[in-house]
Amino acid sequence: MIKNTKRTDSIELSTIRKLFEVTNPNAINLGIGEPDFEVPENIKEAMKKGIDDGFTHYTSNKGFDNLREAIVLKLKEENNIETDMDDVIVTCGASEALFDCCQALFEKGDEVLIPNPGFLSYEAGIKLAEASPVGVETPMENGFKLTADDVQEKISNKTKGLIINSPSNPTGAVMEKEDIKAIAELATDYNFMVISDEIYEKIIYDNKKHYSPAAFGENVITLNGFSKAYAMTGLRLAYMVSPKYITEDLLKVHQYATACASSISQIGGIEALTGPQESVNKMVREFKRRRDLICDSLNDMGYECIKGEGAFYVFPKVNNPEIFVKKAMDAGVICVPGLAFGSAGQDFVRMSYANSYENIEKAMDILKNMDK
Repeated sequence: MIKNTKRTDSIELSTIRKLFEVTNPNAINLGIGEPDFEVPENIKEAMKKGIDDGFTHYTSNKGFDNLREAIVLKLKEENNIETDMDDVIVTCGASEALFDCCQALFEKGDEVLIPNPGFLSYEAGIKLAEASPVGVETPMENGFKLTADDVQEKISNKTKGLIINSPSNPTGAVMEKEDIKAIAELATDYNFMVISDEIYEKIIYDNKKHYSPAAFGENVITLNGFSKAYAMTGLRLAYMVSPKYITEDLLKVHQYATACASSISQIGGIEALTGPQESVNKMVREFKRRRDLICDSLNDMGYECIKGEGAFYVFPKVNNPEIFVKKAMDAGVICVPGLAFGSAGQDFVRMSYANSYENIEKAMDILKNMDK
């Protein structure tokens, strides 16, 4: 029998995915991070037309020119990021973009800072590159927000990178402008790369504003995509925008891993960026309504729950999270133990409100009557 590598020994399969495989299919799913909305009709129609028009062949490795041009314009107008299409690479989802970054940038002996709690793919991607993840705790007392001061305390002579995620999975936290700007400046001062995962950028509430670190510094790779804002999860479409000096290295990994993103998904991406945006606005309004429902309900039950300012997750503090998750699952509600997102999540669970308002009401009634 052939032995697997130490790289794969160092990581585990997703706790979230493993949980779903043993779960009652009739349970109310507050676990998965996937919008329950349909792909907007104008995007569907554009992709159907793309098939009819024969756009079913390979694209260039970086993606269709007109999609990358639309991304450049979007970044300039919405994010204050100046770039050109040569430094935009269209990928098969943000997960591929993250993997490409880790493989191109990090190696054994490097340290990469990540939020704790934070999305579980960050630690896995770093370990697959044989580098070492270093958690930067984001305590509940600070609204789970990553601060520049906390980052600076963790910087060492081995620090090669920092991954940030605002709005955040799993907490819904939105970082403040001054911290985003200061972190971009730290990356320049200490010569490390910021990988900014902005996939939840458009899902933001309470008059909060999203800021991109690439607007304030050059050592930044911006990851974004179409899965969350346009409910295009299964279409696997995202992009990364990098400083010119690293683009070719990122392209090497992308080229040999996937060649190019789906041509039809790219057609949909063009329409998503250039077409009407009311579907996004409508979805965000509904997510806010659900957020208020789930947070108010959990707080009324005695669980400490912060109203996150973005994404579609809450991260309530509960007693004995593993037991809570098991009891909830047996009662018919799926949620995820916070420990899956890092050691600082050990007293919490993650719940997604990417489910219908009615199902969330039912789920809250089930939890309310659950034996604590």
